Amino acid sequence: MILEDFHTHTVFCDGDNSPEEMVLSAVEQGIKKLGLLVHAYVEFDDCCVKIENIEKFKAEIARLREKYKEKIQIFCGIEMDYYSPMELDGFDYVIGSVHYIKCGEEYVAVDTRPSVLKKAADKYFGGDMYAVCEAYYSMVGELADKFKVNIIGHFDLITKFSEKEKLFDTDNERYITAATKAIEKLVKHNIPFEINTGAISRGYRTTPYPSFDLAKVIAAHGGNFVLSSDSHNKTTLCKEFDKWENAYKSLGAEIVTL
Repeated sequence: MILEDFHTHTVFCDGDNSPEEMVLSAVEQGIKKLGLLVHAYVEFDDCCVKIENIEKFKAEIARLREKYKEKIQIFCGIEMDYYSPMELDGFDYVIGSVHYIKCGEEYVAVDTRPSVLKKAADKYFGGDMYAVCEAYYSMVGELADKFKVNIIGHFDLITKFSEKEKLFDTDNERYITAATKAIEKLVKHNIPFEINTGAISRGYRTTPYPSFDLAKVIAAHGGNFVLSSDSHNKTTLCKEFDKWENAYKSLGAEIVTL
């Protein structure tokens, strides 16, 4: 089992635990490398780090890195949203993610509630959910050109609710084409895609992002993967890594460590 986790959140954004609580839990579990992240500041986002806390976060991670250096390697990361204006100085690595689609003057979250996406489709896309997906994947495909990204975050986040409330068919040709176009752009940068188990921890899905079908496409285009828990709680670090490492490898996917 891979014992490193580079996608974890703390009370500095929308996590449940302090950075030190996350570190202590990781040490107890035998984790060798731990990345602690903030959600990058976005003016309209309620879950992101506050501007006044950015330097405090960096200082706290530096303190913990020194305090626990004999037990674990600790890294200071940022999950950079497509619409964030933040500078990236002082962070060890960047996860690139899309959480919003801009529709007119409105920023529509893709991962809060199914009704939000349905309303946006009706209001801005003539009820066409595949047009919503196309807008989403168009931005995802630009992440590596827009920022210096080290990991592609939850590639198909727009499918968060698909198991419980299916808003569109992921076998639809338009959906597959939109996702494949994004994959083709991203793999050129040789950046790993997450196998992200966060939605499993929070009860939205029974499988990680990306779906098996999209993972096959990524692997076929020469892309590789890194396991991540997207933990917002100390109890879900490296969530089901052993199970999903084997499952995705069976698809021909290469899983790397950082």
